[in-house]
Amino acid sequence: MSSLASAPATTPVTQDVLTVPRPAPDGPVNLVGLPRPALRAALVAAGTPEEQASMRAAQLWQWIYGKGARDFAAMTNLAKDYRALLVENFTLARPELVTRQVSADGTRKYLLRVAGGAEIETVYIPEEDRGTLCISSQIGCTLTCSFCHTGTQRLVRNLTAAEIVGQILYARDDLEDWGRTPVEKRRITNIVLMGMGEPLYNLDNVRDAMKIAMDGEGIALSRRRITLSTSGVVPEMVRAGEEIGCLLAVSFHATTDEVRDQLVPINRKWNIAALLDACRAWPRLSNAERITFEYVMLKGVNDSDADARRLVKLIAGIPAKINLIPFNPWPGAPYERSDPDRIETFARIVNKAGYASPVRTPRGEDIMAACGQLKSASERARRR
Repeated sequence: MSSLASAPATTPVTQDVLTVPRPAPDGPVNLVGLPRPALRAALVAAGTPEEQASMRAAQLWQWIYGKGARDFAAMTNLAKDYRALLVENFTLARPELVTRQVSADGTRKYLLRVAGGAEIETVYIPEEDRGTLCISSQIGCTLTCSFCHTGTQRLVRNLTAAEIVGQILYARDDLEDWGRTPVEKRRITNIVLMGMGEPLYNLDNVRDAMKIAMDGEGIALSRRRITLSTSGVVPEMVRAGEEIGCLLAVSFHATTDEVRDQLVPINRKWNIAALLDACRAWPRLSNAERITFEYVMLKGVNDSDADARRLVKLIAGIPAKINLIPFNPWPGAPYERSDPDRIETFARIVNKAGYASPVRTPRGEDIMAACGQLKSASERARRR
């Protein structure tokens, strides 16, 4: 029996450190991030007649996510007295901009402040055929992956659904992305949950935010334009596939438990065998919806020909592609990037085995926005 199948269904998923719970909000309730039923219930509780609640919820939904409204005054199809009721009871709060950096290659990195004063980073990556927004799910991270700059930052707390979807709304503001149809004409066409934090340690909020992103009357991105990346929180993987239905990327990075234990310490809880069992159980897994295995190339650590051959044997039978990521250095990093010819040889072995093995072009390195480099400026300042 596989390790995935043998795990009790009621086993709680916990993090290695305690998160700081977010206190109940004082004052107006934020409507951003509320699922449709919760939005309707909030309107009723504030005095909206039951018979009007569904219509009002639909109007607000379109203003917030279809048109990007930041205040109730813009909602001109609502009567003034009803807008006054909304102002009295609710807010449309989003993360606040601290800094905005633009790389020489067009990559944009936003440092955003959320409730309580903590900060997160969000990155927009423009490409010829798409525009990808990399969003965060936690403030800091608990996983301490040794090659990742974010992993050197302590975990503060989970982000709320409002703070997760708020990153998308802010980026669409900055990119002047409202009103562009169809999706292919937008500047943000894809979302990846590959920023700060482990999404599956915050699954409920991630799910609610992504349901808004996928809603046809909301941000209206198809589920296949959203990719969730996990380091391997095995007990939550299938639930994520069932409840969100997006694409999956796995932060893999090693072909033996001995090496992965050092690079991705969560492997000590759920090892490679358990992780691959969960991958094989991923809903909708097919050649059309392959799993992406992310593999950071570390010189002399995981980049040998033997590693490449072990990798293709491990994932045999799983519809997949291997995304090879040249290591992106950061101050004090204990690793070096594999040499270009070593990466090319590794990719050739993987490709010969029948797996696509694109080598990711580092983006935004000059502003510390590349994969594995995110770490909020406020945390760096505190350490200094």
